[in-house]
Amino acid sequence: MATVSEKELPDKARALWTKAKSAAELKNYGYAISLLQNVLKEAPAFLDGRRMLRAAAVAQTDGKRGSGLMSSLSSVSLRSGANVKKDPAAAMDQAERLLDSDPYNVAANTMLKEAAMAAGLVETAIFALETISKGSPKDTKVLHELGDLYLASENTEKALEIFNRIAEINPSDLTALKRAKDTAAQQTLKQGGWETAKSYRDLIKDKDEAKALEQKGRTFKDVATIDAQLGELSQQYEANPQHVDVVRSIAQLMELKYEQTSNADDLAGAVQWYAYCDQLLGGSDPALARKHSDLRLKQLDKSIRAFEEWFAAGGDAHPEAEQYREQLSAMRMEREAANIGEARKRVERNPTDLQLRYELAERMIAAGQFTDAIPELQRARQNPNVRLKAISLLGRCYSEKGMRDLAVQQYKTAVSEMVAMDGNKKDTLYRLALLHEGMGNTAEYVECLKELYEADYGYLDVAQRVEASYSTPKA
Repeated sequence: MATVSEKELPDKARALWTKAKSAAELKNYGYAISLLQNVLKEAPAFLDGRRMLRAAAVAQTDGKRGSGLMSSLSSVSLRSGANVKKDPAAAMDQAERLLDSDPYNVAANTMLKEAAMAAGLVETAIFALETISKGSPKDTKVLHELGDLYLASENTEKALEIFNRIAEINPSDLTALKRAKDTAAQQTLKQGGWETAKSYRDLIKDKDEAKALEQKGRTFKDVATIDAQLGELSQQYEANPQHVDVVRSIAQLMELKYEQTSNADDLAGAVQWYAYCDQLLGGSDPALARKHSDLRLKQLDKSIRAFEEWFAAGGDAHPEAEQYREQLSAMRMEREAANIGEARKRVERNPTDLQLRYELAERMIAAGQFTDAIPELQRARQNPNVRLKAISLLGRCYSEKGMRDLAVQQYKTAVSEMVAMDGNKKDTLYRLALLHEGMGNTAEYVECLKELYEADYGYLDVAQRVEASYSTPKA
């Protein structure tokens, strides 16, 4: 059974559809739902009507999940409901009547999906899984099924998006990584136009230029050339998925393509191919492992920025805002852990490099790991290039741990050795002032602020604090 459009609706269903649209526009969702259920009973393959019905149900329930009673009733009804295979249309109708008060109900949407598949309505089955995933965005089992259905319907773009999402939720899901990699290759095959080309040179208008580029060893490649070469490599990969050199070349080309396009999917593809190559090599190539880590961090940074911009634009009003905040928090934690992990590996490879120990401590402090940062900073302050910064950060660590006397000592040492009133000295002086204030050392507090005041009147709130210290209470 094929999906039908509005123009293909029977007369009775089309009249009901017109009324339903008007009711939905007037926000009379209950009436719209009743009309749309009748439309779908007449035309089960009318996907646009089903989408509007779900949107009306979500609006009517304000996006809330069904109560425990509703879930229990749904389960009982589904167990005793119509036989999905014998009468899929009746099963879909029954599922919709359950979904009008609980649009994200997993059992009802599953029933709708199975009935749609029995009726040959793959797009409707996809829609049912999409609805479940909106209600449970971290359910990777549902996402895997959705990605597979997208692939079956040859929607590689959507499939890649889903498998990338699974990999973000669970970076250790090797099945998702492989599916994403294979889907990216399949998408390249479709988009690159290499199915009919004998080689990537056939896809370049100026074949002489292509040959010259190869001979001169030039590294710049436009997107068309990259896609074409990816096409050739994809054929080799299909012949032998364990070929390390082929996988490495695909990863490098995906990275190069990302540099040309700045497309998030290209970056995700590069990350996944490097991850697979690292897996094939068993982590034996440090440079490749570092490349994978760097690109993963870049991917995390892009995702984090996207989430932050979304929240800044009013994302808190979204019904799933809390779940997205949890996802954003998890990404930030992963980024911090990855930063620390990479810095730690560099220290392990070069244990006598005190600059690397300072960089490790910086990342630990950014992640709030003040205790772990202290021994690294104590070693790092022996390096004259970072000595003063390390001492200042030591003061911060002691302060964060409530060891204020030790913090004051470190800050004083750093300030006494700092010659220029640069950003580091200003920050250290200001932190020292606040420590004195918290300890009740008023004279020392004001003395630090005055030194800042004389050097930079506009630094933070120093001017207000200094001038306030001169005011006397009114009698």
